[in-house]
Amino acid sequence: MEKHRILVINPGSTSTKIAVYDDEQQIFTQNIIHDGEELREKFADIFDQYEYRKELIFVVLADKGVAIETINIVMAIGGLLPPVPAGAIEVSEDMCLLLKNHPRNKHASNLGAPIALSIAQPLGIKAYVYDPITVDQLDPIARISGIKEITRTGLGHALNMRACAMKYAREKGRDYSDMKLIVAHLGGGVTLSCHSGGRMVEMVSDEDGPFSGTRTGGLPLFEAISLFSKKEMTYDMAMKEVKDNGGLMSYLGVSDTREVEKMINGGNAYAALIYEAMAYQVARCIGSLAPVVDCKPDAIILTGGIAYSGRFPQMVEKRVAALAPVVIMAGEFEMEALAKGGLRVLRGDEQPSRFIRAIE
Repeated sequence: MEKHRILVINPGSTSTKIAVYDDEQQIFTQNIIHDGEELREKFADIFDQYEYRKELIFVVLADKGVAIETINIVMAIGGLLPPVPAGAIEVSEDMCLLLKNHPRNKHASNLGAPIALSIAQPLGIKAYVYDPITVDQLDPIARISGIKEITRTGLGHALNMRACAMKYAREKGRDYSDMKLIVAHLGGGVTLSCHSGGRMVEMVSDEDGPFSGTRTGGLPLFEAISLFSKKEMTYDMAMKEVKDNGGLMSYLGVSDTREVEKMINGGNAYAALIYEAMAYQVARCIGSLAPVVDCKPDAIILTGGIAYSGRFPQMVEKRVAALAPVVIMAGEFEMEALAKGGLRVLRGDEQPSRFIRAIE
């Protein structure tokens, strides 16, 4: 049987990860590193990086001896779209225009769909995004925010969290839809999700959850409003404060947890306090999700880059172990998840959805 060749594209802030799979077999993966300062100097806007990143992908494919005409499908990380269903979503011109002109927020992941489409179209093949960050499967009761004009929506590391939840279910010989799971993605941003009936019925985003490397997470609202008002911050200034200058960066001047652990190993008691506070907030959010599944989750999964640390997962586990078994799935499974999603589409095991542009 002829194998399906899948090109996977995952643009990040200072990198572009690409991989090629033949069915489940990874042919190669490469992380193209970009100098953050150089990107800022050369490109005024993220979308100005489009041609630059696309050409680098062609360079790597040529270097690896992968002929572009052998690709059967292109899979990309989903950008900051409006709320979308889980699974594969066909990339369209409308999707690309929205990501360029009206994304929910500016991020390099918004380049994934346009680059994928530009590669796929000349080949006469399809491009898809899979489990974008804006996958929204929240129950109606979870949408109530506390102010009528604001509706809570799903926003988090859906691709990796769903991949881990489904992987765990397979390992247990069970159906994902029959399991109740809490998943915490511990990375540059920390997001959590609660899985029940095969859906992410509740989520904690990085705007209302734990603080992380540079992000504040949920803040005491009255104090935050007062502080931003006193500093006469514009919207952009306030967003930079909560996304780039918060969390570990605010307290310790670094955002990398490995640097924090070096401080702790060197006897820095304040760094130890802040680090444990971050773990405490993760545990507290896990606890807040437990009632969604009647306080009886089958497991609590800790994933993402920070899960590689021995210290941090242990600090979380000691606070939540009474709820359910804690499972460590360190790292990110995004490239594999994108490839497997594309393979299911090619084999006809999954029906992709079409993107319907939101009314502006």
